[in-house]
Amino acid sequence: MPVRTARASAAQSAVRYTADPELLRRQDPQIAEVIAGETARQTGAVQLIAAENFTSPAVLAALGSPLVNKYAEGYPGARHHGGCEIVDAAERIAVDRARALFGAEHANVQPHSGSSAVLAAYAALLRPGDTVLAMGLPYGGHLTHGSPANFSGRWFDFVGYGTDRETGLIDYGEVRRLARTRRPKAIVCGSISYPRHPDYALFREIADEAGAVLIADTGHPMGLIAGGAAPSPVPYADVVCATTHKVLRGPRGGMILCGEETAGRIDRAVFPFTQGGAQMNTVAAKAVAFGEAAAPAFAAYAHRVVANARVLAAGLEAEGFTVLTGGTDTHLIVVDPEPLGVDGRTARGRLAACGLVPDTCALPYGAGCGLRLGTAAVTTQGMGEPEMARIAVLCAAALYAEGDAVRTLRAEAAELAGRFPPYPG
Repeated sequence: MPVRTARASAAQSAVRYTADPELLRRQDPQIAEVIAGETARQTGAVQLIAAENFTSPAVLAALGSPLVNKYAEGYPGARHHGGCEIVDAAERIAVDRARALFGAEHANVQPHSGSSAVLAAYAALLRPGDTVLAMGLPYGGHLTHGSPANFSGRWFDFVGYGTDRETGLIDYGEVRRLARTRRPKAIVCGSISYPRHPDYALFREIADEAGAVLIADTGHPMGLIAGGAAPSPVPYADVVCATTHKVLRGPRGGMILCGEETAGRIDRAVFPFTQGGAQMNTVAAKAVAFGEAAAPAFAAYAHRVVANARVLAAGLEAEGFTVLTGGTDTHLIVVDPEPLGVDGRTARGRLAACGLVPDTCALPYGAGCGLRLGTAAVTTQGMGEPEMARIAVLCAAALYAEGDAVRTLRAEAAELAGRFPPYPG
């Protein structure tokens, strides 16, 4: 058989394998049932978790491809295993697409998660015991920004900056004062629940004054940045850490962008210091997602995500929720349901019972818990501003629903989700 024909036959076989759910159902019906149940859960309710999205079928196909079989410790052209010529091509494509998409000199696409990316950045730029200035956890900082339960809080001396009590916005005066007095080795800008854009240029200025490196942790807004719906930290930060899922709509994973002067340290910090072999199926799926994000349709999507979030925020405020920072510039909204007589954890449970699935998050002041909602997934489904307005009404109604009212709201949420299937057909 000619080589080209053999390769085509192998490719067709791989496609048949990844596209045949009956294979798993026949071999392991127990796990097939779990997957079917999760698929039904995702498509039968309104998904409002800010960190989640629906990947494209092409991304799913890459994730389920035979690339998962290949061990590939190291980097393209310098692997510790043989037979990496093909997967090298996948990683080079992913790197080239990431660099072009974000205008970065260097990209490392191997981190298994956003937390892994941050760990590698710290490993490359810091030493244990160094002082790091980052957003405090109650204000929206991530676990990797100094939580005592996380490696970051155990290995480094974190100092937390916060937000203004009245506006909810980052207190840049406090950031500057802390940078001048504590002289951190690094400043981290980024958050898991701050709905406004950081001022990257000002963070760069403060970092330069303090002699600190600037690390941007952009796990949440990276997809908006790719679509031109949010400012980019790449021109300002020494290192940018991100996830490849959320608004970016790729597989669950991480990535790091940096300049050429930092590239070697970053690559060595990812492998061999903090990780072993790259997950080549995930790397290929990242490449697919980067290719999708470079298309004009993705830019339109990113802007719709923000427009939807603003409508949802306004609707929730009209229903009596307190909306932190008075709104949003991004895909996420943070609200306090306390004015409606319900705490955040109770509110999450009541919304979920009615087919509306949000997160909880810390609130900046006091011991209360708020709700964090996102519009990435529902926008991928094709929902627009009228649906966002309706979701806000459903969220408020769910707080008080009991008995038949819960069933009615759940049916309405399921009907809404059913009109916008993430995987039609």
